[in-house]
This record gives sequence, C-alpha cells and structure tokens, in this order.
Amino acid sequence: LYPAQEEAFLELVAGKHVVLATPTGSGKSLVATLLHFKAMCEGRRSFYTSPVKALVSEKFFALCQDFGPENVGMLTGDASINSAAPIICCTAEVLASMALRSGTALDAPYVVMDEFHSFNDPERGVVWELSLALLPKHVRLLLLSATVGNTTEFLIWLQAKHGRRLQL
Repeated sequence: LYPAQEEAFLELVAGKHVVLATPTGSGKSLVATLLHFKAMCEGRRSFYTSPVKALVSEKFFALCQDFGPENVGMLTGDASINSAAPIICCTAEVLASMALRSGTALDAPYVVMDEFHSFNDPERGVVWELSLALLPKHVRLLLLSATVGNTTEFLIWLQAKHGRRLQL
C-alpha cells in the first residue's frame, strides 16, 4: 500500500470517518475495496455511492468480479439488482432517499462516497449534504475525491454543521 492508502485504512479500522483526497490513479478504489472486505468479514453491509449512474454501474461490475455477483447489488433510480446483497452500489440520490425513509434504522454501517468533489456542484451537491445530514451517526464514511479542493475548510464545516469528525 502507498502511505496514504495505509493511513486511510488504519483510520477506518479504528472506527473513524475518512476523506481520501489523493490524485487520480493513487489507489482510492483499493481503500474502498478494503472497506467492503472489512464489512463482509464482520457480516455487515457496505454501500458504494456516486452521483453518476454510469460510475455506479462500472463499480457494480468491478465489485462483482472482486466479491462475486451473489455479494453485490445495484440500486439506481431505474434498476434494482440483488438489493439484499451485503455490498450495494447505488446513486447518491438513492442513498439519500433510503436515509430519509429509514432514519436511524438504515442498515448501512459503511458508506463509500466516490467523486465527493461533486459536493461543490450546485446541481448535485445538495444530495451529498442531504446524505450527510440524514445518515445515522454510527455510519462510517469514506469520502473519495481527486479534486475536492480545500479539505481542511470542508472538514471544519462538516463537523460544525453535521457533527461528523473526519480524518484526512
């Protein structure tokens, strides 16, 4: 592992939230895969989410290859495949909707939010903020981005606004 990957995974294993803001090609997906593996070892569910349906579909097939198709499901606005699987790939809108409907009963102990820089997008960012506000506090978050910008400022805002303390 690269140092950033190792540090991120160790923080996740310690039960902390993590923002992994490293360049494209630096192995963010491997950290997400390790988190899905950790969840499966614990007999718990994990979610991979992105604001882009095409990326959700791409990750669905990659995770099927890594974990077996029986262990991976996909939920988008127009498709539902293996929705009871331990690993769920879904759009950000689907995750926000699930959090809104289920509240603290949502079975999503681990959530990977990919392309998190979309938080700054006026059209898509509201879904990320809604998810952060509605997901139960026990949910462990891994936020991935190559271009999120000023992460320190974002982390200060996130803790003040939503009570979530994340690690860089």
